[in-house]
Amino acid sequence: MSQVTVRHATPEDAAVLTRIYSQPETQAGTLHLPYQSPSLWQERLANPRPHITMLVACIDGQVVGQLTLEVMAVARRRHCATIGMSVDPAFHRRGVGKALMAAMVDLCDNWLQVTRIELTVFADNHQAIGLYQQFGFEIEGTARGFAVRDGQMIDTHYMGRLKEIAR
Repeated sequence: MSQVTVRHATPEDAAVLTRIYSQPETQAGTLHLPYQSPSLWQERLANPRPHITMLVACIDGQVVGQLTLEVMAVARRRHCATIGMSVDPAFHRRGVGKALMAAMVDLCDNWLQVTRIELTVFADNHQAIGLYQQFGFEIEGTARGFAVRDGQMIDTHYMGRLKEIAR
């Protein structure tokens, strides 16, 4: 099995990220809408907002997953970050999500002074929930009817990870 590598996303990744996020299976697991314009990812990658880090996972040089990390800019929440992630369905269960999560946790724990990481995940996405739990995330609450997917209101879980702070 080929090794997964993680690197910073670049504008050259826009086309492949548009393809990944345009797949029905990806849309079912994220809040992304169908028929995204390729210019959406080009703009995000060329002009990232402050406090945003975008990572991609590659296998044999091919981008197969993406994670966005946003550190909160508000003074009283600068210790917090939110994440969003997706993996190309053709590369599920090959360690892509795990590699992205490991890189993100390393950034937060060792470089960015982030002690709380938050995310929202569809309540029926058991595979993703299990992955997040491997990295210390816990379900902190459930939002009923949070988003529409295929015409149905879907619940989500709020998950959080607190870095143990020596006191």
